[in-house]
Amino acid sequence: MRGLMLTAALAALYSITGIALAETPVKIGMVTTLSTKAGYLGEEIRDGFMLAMDQEGGRLGGVPVELLVDDDGRDPGKGKQIADRFIQRDGVKIMTGIVFSNVAMAVVPKVVRDQVIYISPNAGPSALAGEGCHENYFNVAWQNDNLHEAVGQYATDVGFNNVYLLAPNYPAGKDALAGFKRYYKGKVAGEVYTKLGQSDYAGELAALRAAAPDAVFFFLPGGMGINFIKQYAQAGLNQQIPLMGPAFSFDERLLRAVGDAALGVVNGSQWNHDLDNEANRVFVEAFRKAYGRTPTLYASQGYDAARLIGSALKQVGGDLSDTGAFRTALRKADFPSVRGAFKFATNQHPIQDIYVREVVRAGADGTTNETRKKVFANHKDAYAAECRM
Repeated sequence: MRGLMLTAALAALYSITGIALAETPVKIGMVTTLSTKAGYLGEEIRDGFMLAMDQEGGRLGGVPVELLVDDDGRDPGKGKQIADRFIQRDGVKIMTGIVFSNVAMAVVPKVVRDQVIYISPNAGPSALAGEGCHENYFNVAWQNDNLHEAVGQYATDVGFNNVYLLAPNYPAGKDALAGFKRYYKGKVAGEVYTKLGQSDYAGELAALRAAAPDAVFFFLPGGMGINFIKQYAQAGLNQQIPLMGPAFSFDERLLRAVGDAALGVVNGSQWNHDLDNEANRVFVEAFRKAYGRTPTLYASQGYDAARLIGSALKQVGGDLSDTGAFRTALRKADFPSVRGAFKFATNQHPIQDIYVREVVRAGADGTTNETRKKVFANHKDAYAAECRM
Protein backbone atom coordinates (compact mmCIF):
# COMPACT_ATOMS: atom_id res chain seq x y z
CA MET A 1 0.00 0.00 0.00
CA ARG A 2 2.83 2.41 0.93
CA GLY A 3 4.45 1.67 -2.45
CA LEU A 4 1.25 2.49 -4.29
CA MET A 5 0.86 5.70 -2.32
CA LEU A 6 4.46 6.72 -3.10
CA THR A 7 3.96 6.00 -6.79
CA ALA A 8 0.78 8.07 -6.80
CA ALA A 9 2.54 10.91 -5.02
CA LEU A 10 5.41 10.90 -7.51
CA ALA A 11 2.97 10.80 -10.40
CA ALA A 12 1.17 13.79 -8.93
CA LEU A 13 4.50 15.60 -8.58
CA TYR A 14 5.27 14.91 -12.22
CA SER A 15 1.87 16.19 -13.35
CA ILE A 16 2.42 19.42 -11.39
CA THR A 17 6.03 20.15 -12.29
CA GLY A 18 6.31 18.61 -15.73
CA ILE A 19 9.74 17.23 -14.75
CA ALA A 20 10.51 13.66 -15.72
CA LEU A 21 10.73 11.11 -12.92
CA ALA A 22 13.67 9.28 -14.45
CA GLU A 23 16.98 10.46 -13.04
CA THR A 24 19.03 9.18 -15.96
CA PRO A 25 20.81 12.33 -17.15
CA VAL A 26 20.17 13.77 -20.60
CA LYS A 27 23.51 13.65 -22.44
CA ILE A 28 24.66 16.82 -24.20
CA GLY A 29 27.67 16.64 -26.52
CA MET A 30 29.95 19.68 -26.71
CA VAL A 31 32.39 19.83 -29.61
CA THR A 32 34.53 22.93 -29.09
CA THR A 33 38.02 24.41 -29.50
CA LEU A 34 40.11 24.02 -26.34
CA SER A 35 43.60 23.90 -27.85
CA THR A 36 45.58 26.10 -30.31
CA LYS A 37 45.89 29.83 -29.63
CA ALA A 38 42.11 30.06 -29.96
CA GLY A 39 41.54 27.50 -27.22
CA TYR A 40 40.31 30.01 -24.67
CA LEU A 41 37.25 30.68 -26.85
CA GLY A 42 35.96 27.16 -26.33
CA GLU A 43 36.93 27.35 -22.67
CA GLU A 44 34.73 30.41 -22.24
CA ILE A 45 31.78 28.71 -23.95
CA ARG A 46 32.25 25.58 -21.82
CA ASP A 47 32.58 27.58 -18.60
CA GLY A 48 29.48 29.64 -19.30
CA PHE A 49 27.49 26.50 -20.08
CA MET A 50 28.74 24.70 -16.98
CA LEU A 51 27.94 27.70 -14.79
CA ALA A 52 24.28 27.38 -15.78
CA MET A 53 24.42 23.68 -14.87
CA ASP A 54 26.15 24.38 -11.55
CA GLN A 55 23.49 26.93 -10.63
CA GLU A 56 20.94 24.11 -10.84
CA GLY A 57 23.05 21.47 -9.16
CA GLY A 58 23.86 19.58 -12.37
CA ARG A 59 20.45 20.12 -13.95
CA LEU A 60 18.99 22.32 -16.67
CA GLY A 61 15.32 23.18 -16.42
CA GLY A 62 15.13 20.84 -13.45
CA VAL A 63 16.28 17.90 -15.57
CA PRO A 64 19.58 16.13 -14.76
CA VAL A 65 22.12 16.53 -17.56
CA GLU A 66 25.55 15.16 -18.38
CA LEU A 67 27.89 17.31 -20.46
CA LEU A 68 30.37 15.45 -22.68
CA VAL A 69 33.15 17.78 -23.86
CA ASP A 70 35.90 17.19 -26.43
CA ASP A 71 38.41 19.41 -28.22
CA ASP A 72 38.19 19.74 -32.01
CA GLY A 73 41.55 21.55 -32.20
CA ARG A 74 39.95 23.89 -34.79
CA ASP A 75 40.11 20.89 -37.17
CA PRO A 76 36.93 20.14 -39.18
CA GLY A 77 37.89 16.46 -39.60
CA LYS A 78 38.43 16.01 -35.88
CA GLY A 79 35.17 17.78 -35.17
CA LYS A 80 33.33 15.28 -37.38
CA GLN A 81 34.97 12.34 -35.60
CA ILE A 82 33.96 13.64 -32.18
CA ALA A 83 30.39 14.31 -33.29
CA ASP A 84 30.09 10.81 -34.77
CA ARG A 85 31.37 9.28 -31.54
CA PHE A 86 28.96 11.30 -29.42
CA ILE A 87 26.03 10.14 -31.55
CA GLN A 88 26.97 6.52 -32.20
CA ARG A 89 28.65 5.53 -28.91
CA ASP A 90 27.07 7.89 -26.40
CA GLY A 91 23.58 8.24 -27.86
CA VAL A 92 23.64 12.04 -27.69
CA LYS A 93 20.50 13.80 -28.96
CA ILE A 94 21.60 17.38 -28.24
CA MET A 95 24.89 18.94 -29.35
CA THR A 96 26.51 22.36 -29.00
CA GLY A 97 29.87 24.10 -28.59
CA ILE A 98 31.44 24.75 -32.02
CA VAL A 99 33.51 27.95 -32.18
CA PHE A 100 34.69 28.13 -35.81
CA SER A 101 32.50 28.21 -38.91
CA ASN A 102 34.67 25.85 -40.94
CA VAL A 103 34.19 23.22 -38.22
CA ALA A 104 30.46 23.97 -38.10
CA MET A 105 30.12 23.48 -41.86
CA ALA A 106 31.83 20.10 -41.58
CA VAL A 107 29.83 18.90 -38.57
CA VAL A 108 26.37 20.46 -38.38
CA PRO A 109 24.70 19.32 -41.65
CA LYS A 110 25.26 15.62 -40.89
CA VAL A 111 24.39 15.98 -37.20
CA VAL A 112 21.00 17.53 -37.92
CA ARG A 113 20.24 14.98 -40.67
CA ASP A 114 20.82 12.30 -38.02
CA GLN A 115 17.93 13.84 -36.02
CA VAL A 116 20.21 15.35 -33.41
CA ILE A 117 19.39 18.89 -32.27
CA TYR A 118 22.34 21.25 -32.66
CA ILE A 119 22.33 24.56 -30.74
CA SER A 120 25.15 26.86 -31.79
CA PRO A 121 26.68 29.01 -29.03
CA ASN A 122 28.94 30.80 -31.51
CA ALA A 123 29.53 29.92 -35.18
CA GLY A 124 26.73 31.17 -37.43
CA PRO A 125 27.77 30.70 -41.07
CA SER A 126 25.48 32.25 -43.68
CA ALA A 127 25.18 28.89 -45.45
CA LEU A 128 23.27 27.50 -42.45
CA ALA A 129 21.07 30.57 -42.03
CA GLY A 130 19.64 30.73 -45.56
CA GLU A 131 18.99 27.92 -48.00
CA GLY A 132 20.97 25.49 -45.82
CA CYS A 133 18.81 26.05 -42.73
CA HIS A 134 17.39 22.98 -40.99
CA GLU A 135 14.64 22.41 -38.46
CA ASN A 136 17.13 20.75 -36.08
CA TYR A 137 19.61 23.64 -36.18
CA PHE A 138 19.30 26.57 -33.77
CA ASN A 139 21.72 29.44 -33.22
CA VAL A 140 21.57 31.20 -29.85
CA ALA A 141 24.43 33.63 -30.59
CA TRP A 142 24.04 35.45 -33.92
CA GLN A 143 24.41 34.92 -37.65
CA ASN A 144 28.06 35.60 -38.54
CA ASP A 145 27.37 38.88 -40.35
CA ASN A 146 25.40 40.55 -37.54
CA LEU A 147 28.03 42.16 -35.31
CA HIS A 148 29.99 43.34 -38.35
CA GLU A 149 26.83 44.90 -39.78
CA ALA A 150 26.53 47.06 -36.66
CA VAL A 151 30.09 48.36 -37.09
CA GLY A 152 29.42 49.04 -40.77
CA GLN A 153 26.43 51.17 -39.78
CA TYR A 154 28.52 52.92 -37.11
CA ALA A 155 31.28 53.68 -39.65
CA THR A 156 28.69 55.23 -41.95
CA ASP A 157 27.11 57.22 -39.12
CA VAL A 158 30.41 58.78 -37.98
CA GLY A 159 31.48 59.62 -41.53
CA PHE A 160 34.32 57.24 -42.39
CA ASN A 161 34.49 57.04 -46.17
CA ASN A 162 37.62 55.03 -47.03
CA VAL A 163 37.93 51.93 -44.82
CA TYR A 164 40.48 49.12 -45.12
CA LEU A 165 39.07 45.62 -44.47
CA LEU A 166 40.90 42.54 -43.18
CA ALA A 167 39.71 39.07 -42.06
CA PRO A 168 40.82 35.40 -42.16
CA ASN A 169 40.11 33.37 -45.28
CA TYR A 170 37.37 31.05 -43.99
CA PRO A 171 33.53 31.23 -43.93
CA ALA A 172 33.23 33.52 -40.91
CA GLY A 173 35.87 35.87 -42.32
CA LYS A 174 33.98 36.24 -45.59
CA ASP A 175 30.69 36.68 -43.74
CA ALA A 176 32.35 39.34 -41.57
CA LEU A 177 33.35 41.58 -44.43
CA ALA A 178 30.09 40.95 -46.27
CA GLY A 179 28.22 42.05 -43.16
CA PHE A 180 30.29 45.20 -42.71
CA LYS A 181 29.86 46.20 -46.36
CA ARG A 182 26.10 45.63 -46.20
CA TYR A 183 25.70 48.74 -44.00
CA TYR A 184 28.88 50.72 -44.74
CA LYS A 185 28.27 53.26 -47.50
CA GLY A 186 31.79 54.56 -48.15
CA LYS A 187 34.72 53.34 -50.27
CA VAL A 188 36.82 50.26 -49.57
CA ALA A 189 40.53 51.11 -49.46
CA GLY A 190 41.49 47.44 -49.53
CA GLU A 191 40.01 44.02 -48.79
CA VAL A 192 42.47 41.41 -47.54
CA TYR A 193 41.93 37.80 -46.44
CA THR A 194 44.66 36.32 -44.26
CA LYS A 195 45.49 32.72 -43.42
CA LEU A 196 43.42 31.21 -40.61
CA GLY A 197 45.71 30.96 -37.58
CA GLN A 198 48.25 33.45 -38.96
CA SER A 199 50.49 35.13 -36.39
CA ASP A 200 52.67 37.59 -38.37
CA TYR A 201 50.95 40.53 -40.06
CA ALA A 202 53.97 42.58 -41.13
CA GLY A 203 53.12 42.32 -44.82
CA GLU A 204 49.46 43.18 -44.29
CA LEU A 205 50.36 46.18 -42.13
CA ALA A 206 52.77 47.53 -44.74
CA ALA A 207 50.08 47.29 -47.43
CA LEU A 208 47.54 48.86 -45.09
CA ARG A 209 49.81 51.81 -44.34
CA ALA A 210 50.43 52.35 -48.06
CA ALA A 211 46.67 52.40 -48.76
CA ALA A 212 46.26 55.35 -46.35
CA PRO A 213 42.67 54.61 -45.27
CA ASP A 214 40.78 56.79 -42.81
CA ALA A 215 39.90 53.72 -40.69
CA VAL A 216 40.48 49.97 -40.49
CA PHE A 217 37.87 47.28 -39.87
CA PHE A 218 39.20 43.84 -39.03
CA PHE A 219 37.93 40.50 -37.74
CA LEU A 220 40.57 38.25 -36.17
CA PRO A 221 39.36 36.20 -33.19
CA GLY A 222 41.47 34.69 -30.40
CA GLY A 223 45.25 34.59 -30.75
CA MET A 224 45.09 36.07 -34.26
CA GLY A 225 43.54 39.23 -32.87
CA ILE A 226 46.06 39.46 -30.04
CA ASN A 227 48.96 39.36 -32.50
CA PHE A 228 47.39 41.80 -34.94
CA ILE A 229 46.49 44.43 -32.35
CA LYS A 230 49.95 44.29 -30.77
CA GLN A 231 51.67 44.57 -34.15
CA TYR A 232 49.31 47.38 -35.22
CA ALA A 233 50.32 49.37 -32.12
CA GLN A 234 54.02 48.50 -32.48
CA ALA A 235 53.90 49.93 -36.01
CA GLY A 236 52.45 53.16 -34.60
CA LEU A 237 49.27 52.77 -36.62
CA ASN A 238 46.98 52.97 -33.60
CA GLN A 239 48.01 56.64 -33.28
CA GLN A 240 47.28 57.34 -36.94
CA ILE A 241 44.36 55.25 -38.21
CA PRO A 242 41.28 54.38 -36.08
CA LEU A 243 40.69 50.66 -35.64
CA MET A 244 37.25 49.03 -35.55
CA GLY A 245 36.09 45.44 -35.29
CA PRO A 246 33.52 43.05 -33.85
CA ALA A 247 33.46 41.94 -30.22
CA PHE A 248 35.29 38.74 -31.22
CA SER A 249 38.49 40.77 -31.64
CA PHE A 250 38.06 42.65 -28.35
CA ASP A 251 36.81 40.14 -25.80
CA GLU A 252 37.84 40.59 -22.17
CA ARG A 253 40.58 37.94 -22.24
CA LEU A 254 42.04 39.30 -25.46
CA LEU A 255 42.07 42.79 -23.94
CA ARG A 256 44.00 41.45 -20.96
CA ALA A 257 46.66 40.19 -23.38
CA VAL A 258 47.00 43.35 -25.48
CA GLY A 259 46.57 46.04 -22.81
CA ASP A 260 46.60 49.69 -23.83
CA ALA A 261 47.11 48.87 -27.51
CA ALA A 262 43.33 48.45 -27.84
CA LEU A 263 42.29 51.66 -26.06
CA GLY A 264 39.65 53.63 -27.91
CA VAL A 265 38.73 50.85 -30.33
CA VAL A 266 35.02 50.62 -31.16
CA ASN A 267 33.53 47.16 -31.61
CA GLY A 268 30.10 45.66 -32.26
CA SER A 269 28.41 43.23 -29.88
CA GLN A 270 25.01 41.86 -28.93
CA TRP A 271 26.18 41.62 -25.30
CA ASN A 272 28.41 43.29 -22.73
CA HIS A 273 28.99 42.78 -19.04
CA ASP A 274 27.42 46.18 -18.29
CA LEU A 275 24.03 45.52 -19.92
CA ASP A 276 21.43 46.45 -17.33
CA ASN A 277 19.06 43.52 -16.90
CA GLU A 278 18.56 41.09 -14.02
CA ALA A 279 19.66 37.95 -15.88
CA ASN A 280 22.91 39.61 -16.92
CA ARG A 281 23.67 40.97 -13.46
CA VAL A 282 23.22 37.50 -11.96
CA PHE A 283 25.33 35.89 -14.69
CA VAL A 284 28.26 38.32 -14.50
CA GLU A 285 28.43 38.20 -10.71
CA ALA A 286 28.20 34.39 -10.63
CA PHE A 287 30.81 33.98 -13.39
CA ARG A 288 33.29 36.28 -11.66
CA LYS A 289 32.78 34.41 -8.39
CA ALA A 290 33.14 30.98 -10.01
CA TYR A 291 36.09 31.68 -12.32
CA GLY A 292 37.78 34.81 -11.00
CA ARG A 293 37.48 36.76 -14.25
CA THR A 294 35.00 38.87 -16.21
CA PRO A 295 33.08 36.79 -18.74
CA THR A 296 33.50 37.30 -22.48
CA LEU A 297 30.68 37.28 -25.00
CA TYR A 298 31.62 33.63 -25.68
CA ALA A 299 30.83 32.76 -22.06
CA SER A 300 27.54 34.66 -22.27
CA GLN A 301 26.61 32.65 -25.35
CA GLY A 302 27.48 29.34 -23.68
CA TYR A 303 25.36 30.36 -20.70
CA ASP A 304 22.41 31.35 -22.89
CA ALA A 305 22.72 28.09 -24.84
CA ALA A 306 22.42 26.15 -21.59
CA ARG A 307 19.47 28.25 -20.44
CA LEU A 308 17.71 27.74 -23.77
CA ILE A 309 18.22 23.97 -23.57
CA GLY A 310 17.00 24.01 -19.98
CA SER A 311 13.83 25.89 -20.91
CA ALA A 312 13.01 23.26 -23.55
CA LEU A 313 13.92 20.27 -21.36
CA LYS A 314 11.56 21.60 -18.71
CA GLN A 315 8.71 21.89 -21.19
CA VAL A 316 9.11 18.28 -22.40
CA GLY A 317 9.88 16.87 -18.94
CA GLY A 318 13.32 15.74 -20.07
CA ASP A 319 11.76 13.38 -22.64
CA LEU A 320 13.60 13.61 -26.00
CA SER A 321 11.69 10.78 -27.67
CA ASP A 322 9.59 13.34 -29.56
CA THR A 323 12.12 15.50 -31.42
CA GLY A 324 9.34 17.69 -32.81
CA ALA A 325 8.07 18.56 -29.34
CA PHE A 326 11.57 19.48 -28.21
CA ARG A 327 12.06 21.67 -31.29
CA THR A 328 8.78 23.44 -30.58
CA ALA A 329 9.91 24.09 -27.01
CA LEU A 330 13.24 25.49 -28.21
CA ARG A 331 11.54 27.84 -30.69
CA LYS A 332 9.67 29.49 -27.83
CA ALA A 333 13.00 30.69 -26.37
CA ASP A 334 11.28 30.85 -22.99
CA PHE A 335 14.29 31.89 -20.93
CA PRO A 336 15.71 35.19 -19.62
CA SER A 337 18.64 35.94 -21.93
CA VAL A 338 21.63 37.81 -20.52
CA ARG A 339 21.42 40.16 -23.49
CA GLY A 340 17.82 41.17 -22.73
CA ALA A 341 15.27 40.90 -25.54
CA PHE A 342 15.69 37.66 -27.50
CA LYS A 343 13.55 35.61 -29.86
CA PHE A 344 14.10 33.40 -32.88
CA ALA A 345 13.53 34.42 -36.49
CA THR A 346 11.97 31.94 -38.91
CA ASN A 347 15.43 30.47 -39.62
CA GLN A 348 15.99 29.85 -35.86
CA HIS A 349 18.65 32.54 -35.57
CA PRO A 350 18.30 35.44 -33.09
CA ILE A 351 16.32 38.61 -33.42
CA GLN A 352 18.11 40.90 -30.97
CA ASP A 353 19.57 44.33 -30.21
CA ILE A 354 23.16 45.04 -31.27
CA TYR A 355 25.43 47.71 -29.78
CA VAL A 356 28.80 49.33 -30.25
CA ARG A 357 31.25 49.25 -27.33
CA GLU A 358 34.47 51.15 -26.74
CA VAL A 359 37.64 49.84 -25.12
CA VAL A 360 38.38 52.00 -22.06
CA ARG A 361 40.65 51.94 -19.02
CA ALA A 362 39.44 49.88 -16.08
CA GLY A 363 41.75 50.98 -13.27
CA ALA A 364 43.97 48.22 -11.91
CA ASP A 365 42.25 45.70 -14.18
CA GLY A 366 43.69 47.28 -17.31
CA THR A 367 41.07 47.71 -20.02
CA THR A 368 37.48 46.69 -20.60
CA ASN A 369 34.53 47.30 -22.92
CA GLU A 370 31.91 49.96 -22.19
CA THR A 371 28.62 49.96 -24.06
CA ARG A 372 28.27 53.20 -26.04
CA LYS A 373 25.05 53.03 -28.07
CA LYS A 374 22.45 50.71 -29.54
CA VAL A 375 22.92 50.52 -33.29
CA PHE A 376 20.16 48.05 -34.16
CA ALA A 377 16.97 47.12 -32.30
CA ASN A 378 15.32 43.73 -32.94
CA HIS A 379 17.85 43.03 -35.68
CA LYS A 380 17.30 40.01 -37.93
CA ASP A 381 19.93 38.47 -40.20
CA ALA A 382 19.97 39.01 -43.95
CA TYR A 383 19.48 35.33 -44.86
CA ALA A 384 16.24 34.48 -43.01
CA ALA A 385 14.13 35.11 -46.11
CA GLU A 386 16.05 32.39 -47.98
CA CYS A 387 15.26 29.76 -45.35
CA ARG A 388 12.40 27.41 -46.24
CA MET A 389 11.20 25.48 -43.21
